[in-house]
Amino acid sequence: MTRVFNFSAGPAVLPQEVLQLAAEEMLDWHGSGMSVMEMSHRGKEFISIYEAAERDLRELLGVPDNYKILFLQGGGIGENAIVPLNLVGRKAQPAVVDFVNTGSWSSKSIKEAKKYCQVNVAASSEAQKFTAIPPRETWKLSRNAAYVHICTNETIDGVEFQYTPDVAADTGGAPLVADMSSHILSREIDVSGYGVIFGGAQKNIGPAGLTLVIVRDDLIGNALPICPSAFDWKLVADNNSMYNTPPTYAIYIAGLVFQWLKRQGGVKAMEQRNIAKAALLYDYLDSTGFYSNNIAKDCRSRMNVPFFLKDESLNEAFLAGAKERNLLQLKGHKSVGGMRASIYNAMPVEGVQALVDYLKEFEKKHG
Repeated sequence: MTRVFNFSAGPAVLPQEVLQLAAEEMLDWHGSGMSVMEMSHRGKEFISIYEAAERDLRELLGVPDNYKILFLQGGGIGENAIVPLNLVGRKAQPAVVDFVNTGSWSSKSIKEAKKYCQVNVAASSEAQKFTAIPPRETWKLSRNAAYVHICTNETIDGVEFQYTPDVAADTGGAPLVADMSSHILSREIDVSGYGVIFGGAQKNIGPAGLTLVIVRDDLIGNALPICPSAFDWKLVADNNSMYNTPPTYAIYIAGLVFQWLKRQGGVKAMEQRNIAKAALLYDYLDSTGFYSNNIAKDCRSRMNVPFFLKDESLNEAFLAGAKERNLLQLKGHKSVGGMRASIYNAMPVEGVQALVDYLKEFEKKHG
């Protein structure tokens, strides 16, 4: 069997030992005589899987007791609607929501939220082609916003918040909502600095189909009347994410990933690995004029590294050569172009080193 180095932005690489264990348990989970795919979500077998996954995630992120962890469907794009449907009802209508626009996913969030509330774009780096995060002191926040929304890691554009913004003093206490789809569990965070954290699982946690929501207790129970019942956080929380049938197999795989992360030393240890992997790639990109990364150095993503060849007529040759070396999914997003290497938790340093070796080889041949 040949395993490639998969640099896909999502669905993305999973730890090999997680896949091997899932394969071993495919037909018979722990002597139950059933695959997890076949289990009732209300049966004792799956409930034990769910409870372990919730407990391990709470431990890994240090989630305080006054926060609920919800396992939902719909992905990050779904949450762009589900978040306002659950939060804008806290304010007199029409409510205002503040957004900081740092890239493609922020832009999608803004577009979706406009269906349910008034939107104030408090800051934007669009004029800079999303190559940096607007300095915190430039944000023009509302005094009575329902919440402030940021995307802490822009998967497409390759910018990442290196800090947790403090917004309450400028907004009269509005909670901070963060889309962390593509870097959750890759670095230590203070969950208490956020009112809501959400993310699709398919980038750094597990297979597509699962969405995680971590929400502070006092923000639950204000859903608009038009909010679908399956996405009403109070109903979901009151039913321990079992109000409707959850994505059971995706939760199971996520649980295996959480266990794997704990064996690696937890989030703190994983962050150090991610710092080293990102430095390995960025250091080489910065050392040559043959390739370029245009993102400001103080907000470069550790997870998603976009880069460009100086001579873009070589793009197809570059991708073909990479494929020959089992380095796959390096083509940049269609809206940005160029190349992109996504180096999530499950990407080993050997994969990043193999990419750097190929970058050097290709430059030597064509530079």
